[in-house]
Order: sequence, then C-alpha cells, then structure tokens
Amino acid sequence: MAPPLPGPLEHLAPLLSQYGYLAVGGVVLVEDFGIPAPGETILLAAGVYAGAGELNVLAVGLIAFAAAVIGDNIGYLIGHFGGRAFVHRWGKYIFLTPKRFETAERFFTRHGGKIVTVARFVEGLRQANGIIAGTTGMHWLRFLAFNALGAALWVGLWVSVAYFAGTHIDTVYDTIKRYEVWVLVAVAVLVAALVVRHLLRRRAERGKPEAE
Repeated sequence: MAPPLPGPLEHLAPLLSQYGYLAVGGVVLVEDFGIPAPGETILLAAGVYAGAGELNVLAVGLIAFAAAVIGDNIGYLIGHFGGRAFVHRWGKYIFLTPKRFETAERFFTRHGGKIVTVARFVEGLRQANGIIAGTTGMHWLRFLAFNALGAALWVGLWVSVAYFAGTHIDTVYDTIKRYEVWVLVAVAVLVAALVVRHLLRRRAERGKPEAE
C-alpha cells in the first residue's frame, strides 16, 4: 500500500499512484523544456514511494535522469532554432518574460557551463536552462555534458533524500532549501571575489613597465 505523502506532496499521490514511472518521466520532461510542472516535488514523492517499496528506486532515478536530459535538449532546440523572437513571443505563457529572460541570459553568458550544472537546483533557471543555452549559441556537446552532470546530481540528490527520509521528507526538504539559499549566496560571493581578483591582477600587469 502506498504511504501517505506529506503536505506539499499530497496532491501528487493520485497521479503517481495511477501512472507511476510514466508520471515521473512525463512531469520531469515537460518541466525541463519550460512548461511549469512540479518536477522537483514529483522526484521527492517518487522517492518516498520507492522507500515504501511501491516503486523501484533505481528505475525512478534512471527514468528521471533520462527525462531531465531529454527535456533540456528539447529546450535547447527551441532556443537554437526559435531564438529570442520565439522566447519573446511565447515565453510569457511559461512565465519567461523578456526581462526575466534577458537577466538569465546575461548571467548564463557570463558563467557558461557551470550554470548549466547549477541551474538544476535553481527554480526558474531549471525551466529556462536549455532554451537560454540554445539561444546564446552554446555548443551542443558542451551543453549536453554539463546538462547530464547537473541532471545526475539533481535527480540523485532528491530521490536519495526522499528514499531514506520517507514521510519526513517535508521537514528534510525545508531544511535543505533553507541552507541552499546560503550556499548559493556563498558561491555568488566567491565568484565575485575571483572576478575582482582577476581584474586587479590584469590591471597590475598592465601597469608594469615593459622589459627593455
């Protein structure tokens, strides 16, 4: 018998009970090319079900990983062939406004492949990740590699945590998300410090007298 899902996951119980692995793959897939869907929460719900023996945890992980990679690649193709005009025309329907897209694009262009990996854990960037990569002209093989790494880390983390936490996942999830904000802030500060150091070093090198 399927275990009762805690608060924020409860609404996924009928979907997961009826469609099982198909629900996991379908929800993760559509979220990853920009359609608003509870991709992260269905991973948690599926992990809880796997911990109770209702689903196979390895199958959940593999299906979610494949769906995440395929979904982002669909997004990449949309961005690559549709470009900014497509995003500006249709993005509003998936909450990707021109202003939000431009902000994400600047950030993405500046940090490249690292963002493809980290974007999995950031709401908003996760859904727009592939589209922005395609629009900015990132090489597909480079995108694929960083995207697969991010998908493996994202799926592996949430499915494993839910599998072992069981019905206490809501408490564990809230704690992780609370500290995740501080981790992201720390990463941003570190990146800023490295950029400043790089700029100061370049300025110092330019100021050195040339050797005679």
